[in-house]
This record gives sequence, structure tokens and C-alpha cells, in this order.
Amino acid sequence: MGAWNLFDPIYYNFTRLTYIDTETPEENILRVRLTRYKGRDVILSDGTQVNKNDILVKIHLHNVRLLTEIQYLKNDIKRGRFICQSIRKSLPSLVSYIQNHHKAEEIKGIIGITMLNKGANRLGFEVVPISNPFYKWFKWASFLPINILSAASPSFKYISKQSGPNYLFMSKTRLTSMYKG
Repeated sequence: MGAWNLFDPIYYNFTRLTYIDTETPEENILRVRLTRYKGRDVILSDGTQVNKNDILVKIHLHNVRLLTEIQYLKNDIKRGRFICQSIRKSLPSLVSYIQNHHKAEEIKGIIGITMLNKGANRLGFEVVPISNPFYKWFKWASFLPINILSAASPSFKYISKQSGPNYLFMSKTRLTSMYKG
């Protein structure tokens, strides 16, 4: 854990992340930045089409905070529920962030990349496979350390059972309709 605490501020600065709730950032598990989408075109279930170079809000889980908060939960089911609840509580602030952003009209939705796919649909996300095999491998390798640290009982068997990384998408329309407080 100590290494992650040292690495996180560096990661935060290099990735140009920002907190979506600057008044009480400790209550929000998400950090974000605007990005131009570079993957293949995707049509979401509500009809929103995401094309190359569309502006999306890329969401990142605050992994150091998550690891600190889940370390005493003894099984992966409890850990998964905690993560889902933390994301659900954070999404209304993301709606406000987008609505108040100077590029609000251009933002099509949100995107994340994760290996934690269970529960994503219940939160309103659509899981889309990453089509580029090199990018998918790179993301898998970069997620490996955090997955090992976050598992209640990490093992090679646990790691090999993990699905590969996927995109998570949610249109701005869906996000707003589900989470506008």
C-alpha cells in the first residue's frame, strides 16, 4: 500500500486528472479528465453514437482510496458491492461536473476502462470490448498490480479467471436521467 500512496500523486499529475467534487473530494471515488475517443465507432443502447475524436469524460477510480477502504472487507463480493456503492454515490457529482463544464455541449458521455465488469450494467454502463489487441494487453498489464492488491485472496488462478479489460460507456443523456440529483 505504501508504494501506491507514493505513486498516486505522480500518476494524478501525469494523467491530468481532476477531482469532480473539489469541496469534498474525500466523498467521491472518481477522478476525471476530458479525452478524445480513439477507438472504433460505438452505438449505445439509447442511440448515442460515439465516433473517433468525440469528446468524452474519462473516469478513473481513485484506487488508493479504494484499497484503503476495502482492505478490511474479507471477501470479493463485499468488496465489489462497496465499489459499486461508491461509484453510485459519485455519479450525481459527475452529472454536475459535466453540466457546469465549459464544453458541456460537446461532451457525448463518459468512458472508463476496467476489468471490474460485474455490476457495470446495473450502474447504467454498457460494456464494450477493446478491439485493439495491443492496447488491450497494455491495459491488462497496467491493471495487474491493482487487481492483485485489491483481491481478498489473490492467486494465479484468480488472475487467470479475470476477464480482460473492457470499455465502459454511458451517454450523457443516460447519465443525467439516472443520476441527476
